[in-house]
Amino acid sequence: MGLLSFIKGVGEKIFKKEEIAAAPTLEAAEPLRASALLAHVKSLGLAYNSLTVKTSNDTVVLEGEVARQEDAEKITLAVGNVEGVEIVDNRIKVVAPAPEATYHTVVKGDTLSKIAQTVYGDMMKYPVIFEANKPMLKDPDLIYPGQVLRIPAL
Repeated sequence: MGLLSFIKGVGEKIFKKEEIAAAPTLEAAEPLRASALLAHVKSLGLAYNSLTVKTSNDTVVLEGEVARQEDAEKITLAVGNVEGVEIVDNRIKVVAPAPEATYHTVVKGDTLSKIAQTVYGDMMKYPVIFEANKPMLKDPDLIYPGQVLRIPAL
């Protein structure tokens, strides 16, 4: 899957600022950040056979194995749509490879219906996008500028 870019200053706030600040050096904070990202993936119940998360400043490297392409993509988005993450290097091996989804970065004024109209030519296909981004999306009306979404082929 390779590299995927995100907007560093937006996303879920999962890093505990006080823990990161208490680390004696930036390098010492990296395991804390990696651990927080792995815990975030686990909290969402995303499927994987094995997963290692490494961080270096605003870049995250994902390694491991998943059963399906969709699983690798969802893990990448779950990690990338976190405040403080700018690049995700997805090196996850997929047991049953499939074509990759495309991605859409939400801009001000976007709705899932509007995105579905643009991508699929039918605004009523927004549930396809919503389902493709669960469990990161809990409500189709709660998307935000800068968020990156999976857009599966129909």
